[in-house]
Amino acid sequence: MVSATLTAPSTAADRRPFAGREHISLSDLPPLTTTVPRQYVHRTAISEVFLTDWRRAGTDAWVVSAQWPRAHSFYSPVDGLHDPMLLVETMRQASILLSHVAHGVPLDHPIIWQDLHYSLVPEALRVAGTPAEIELHITDHDLVYRGKRLASARQSYRVLRDGTELAAAELTFSCHSPAVYRRLRGEYSDLKRANDRKLEPAEPVAPPLVARDRTGDVVLSPTARANRWQLRVNTAHPVLFDHPVDHAPGMLMVEAARQAAHAAAGPGFSLPAELDCSFHRYGELDAPCWVEVTTTGRDARDRILLDIDIHQNGRSVFTARTASQSIR
Repeated sequence: MVSATLTAPSTAADRRPFAGREHISLSDLPPLTTTVPRQYVHRTAISEVFLTDWRRAGTDAWVVSAQWPRAHSFYSPVDGLHDPMLLVETMRQASILLSHVAHGVPLDHPIIWQDLHYSLVPEALRVAGTPAEIELHITDHDLVYRGKRLASARQSYRVLRDGTELAAAELTFSCHSPAVYRRLRGEYSDLKRANDRKLEPAEPVAPPLVARDRTGDVVLSPTARANRWQLRVNTAHPVLFDHPVDHAPGMLMVEAARQAAHAAAGPGFSLPAELDCSFHRYGELDAPCWVEVTTTGRDARDRILLDIDIHQNGRSVFTARTASQSIR
């Protein structure tokens, strides 16, 4: 792939067709709401792009707009609430978008998560009669450059839904050139080889146990021990594996934590109102990952606290803590 440094495309706000012009192009028309180019958010399917616009809001500050559908093939509502994983995916897309359009990171540079946190208002997830209009007010912190290229950043988020508070969040990520990524990944950087060695997906748990409707969306497989599962890595999943990758993606890890927390919390629907997670190393496709949950008590709001550890070959790949709130 040829690398390219992107800049924000020019607006068509003051470009209008003039009298007598026989042909006009889209760039001549008034600006309309659309999604950002899928390449800006590292998506193959246009249907999986949630971002609609971005603008500068000050020094190292940005406003990114998004729209959440009332229904989605994977991030579907439960008990009338939008899936909180939509928030995580929207943050993922926003961080990648800004790395390209605001900081000049070439399109072929992988963006890798280190830490992610959110705290949300459950009632703000209520599904309404129209798609949810989301605004992410983002401030960049701790920018580190390698030469003139962004190497890592921490972003703080204030997230509004139709003008009301939805969440506060934070995300830390790094950017790597293809050459650096190949050195980091070693033999696993060979995409074909990594996928040729992948394990077959393990059998799923029953979908209701993890607040899912369809077997294909379950990412946990049962084991003989309580609160312990094998990570179910289905590379044919059209959303979690929107395109071929050489490792288990971050959104799969976060989804596994959400499903494991729901299963461990017991009967009824529980929402991960807060999530803190860290990505320690890559989850490889050629060895099983194990998902374990430990209950650590309840917080002052009577939310159950759960620690999740996903490990592979005896080492932690991903850790998380959720504060899960029962929804009645």
